[in-house]
Amino acid sequence: MKDTIYLDNNATTRILDEVWQEMTPYFIQNYANASSVYHQMGRAANAAVLQSRAQVAKALNCTPKEIFFNSGATESINTVLQGVFDRYRSRGNHIITAATEHKAVLSCCDQLTKQGALVTYLPVDERGHISLDDLKSAITTKTILICLMAANNETGVLSEIGQVATISQEEDILFFCDATQAIGKVAIDLQQLPIDLLCLSAHKIHGPKGIGALYIRRKSKPIQLTPLILGGGQESGFRGGTYNVPAIVGFGMAISMLTPQVYATVQEYRDLLENELADIPEITIHGQNTPRLPTTSYISFKHVLASEIMTACPTLALSSGSACVTGSREPSHVLLAMGISKEDALSAIRFSLSILTTREEILQCAQLIKEAVQKIRDQSPIWQLYKAGLIS
Repeated sequence: MKDTIYLDNNATTRILDEVWQEMTPYFIQNYANASSVYHQMGRAANAAVLQSRAQVAKALNCTPKEIFFNSGATESINTVLQGVFDRYRSRGNHIITAATEHKAVLSCCDQLTKQGALVTYLPVDERGHISLDDLKSAITTKTILICLMAANNETGVLSEIGQVATISQEEDILFFCDATQAIGKVAIDLQQLPIDLLCLSAHKIHGPKGIGALYIRRKSKPIQLTPLILGGGQESGFRGGTYNVPAIVGFGMAISMLTPQVYATVQEYRDLLENELADIPEITIHGQNTPRLPTTSYISFKHVLASEIMTACPTLALSSGSACVTGSREPSHVLLAMGISKEDALSAIRFSLSILTTREEILQCAQLIKEAVQKIRDQSPIWQLYKAGLIS
């Protein structure tokens, strides 16, 4: 057995060998500043940035001029939410999002309320979906932005972003989509989807950490954003700072290698894991009966704390929810919003696979989890009371 079986890929992924090899020359040989286009090395670095921009644009089916590099999705989220609120405040102060969004969105919205924003947090059903009727009802003449993720980072549940984008377009409201978890795993065609703003991060798709991109649709009436980081005018003034050429190159390489077809085997392994764990009594697979990412399985083990299972399985790299809030004793806000009890939310473990996950790892993981849950329950008075029908 390997020392560690890594199944925390929604938190971050291992960089692919091909990606690393593509990056290394820009650390050692061609290390010039991509803005220094008056000498050959600078022009070569600039050309690498342009190529990567084209690779990202191709993956999204948009134009390279609509892609703006930055440090990742969290920066994009702050840039869009704060930037739109600042520029469109004269038109309105209302933002619509969902209760299950990433903490980066929720935290930023909370900050904006202190600046005068009015934020509507749409509820979700037991599958994790918002109601499109609720969305339509929430829209007012003061609504300036709708912000919804393409795929939930905890459950993997896919949102109906196509219909949301259409509603936004019909109402002349900007739509910002956090596609961080979805990119590469499900098809996103920006020629077909009228999304105005979209963000992604390289480290979720086997690229380097610290690099991401913000898509800003080119429209007859340009989208206005107040820059979050000012500098030397890089990225058409939307994002200042010296280009991180090695990371940008790695980003382009990673996104060009991954397509939804690549993840077909990953989904088979995800389903295998769930079938193996189905032998355990009283488990709940959240989002099982709705479209979700091929990489993600979020499972509650009744009357067993997730922390107990993970402690009992030190060779498994797992998560009890979002990596951004790991260590918190609070239950997942996503599961609570879906109507899951606090007790069941605290018993939930997220298994997130990647294209590097093997069948052997899945079978080993399932066996370790089954043994751990059985041992914990055998020693648990709560479980014995539950089996006797004395508690629910």
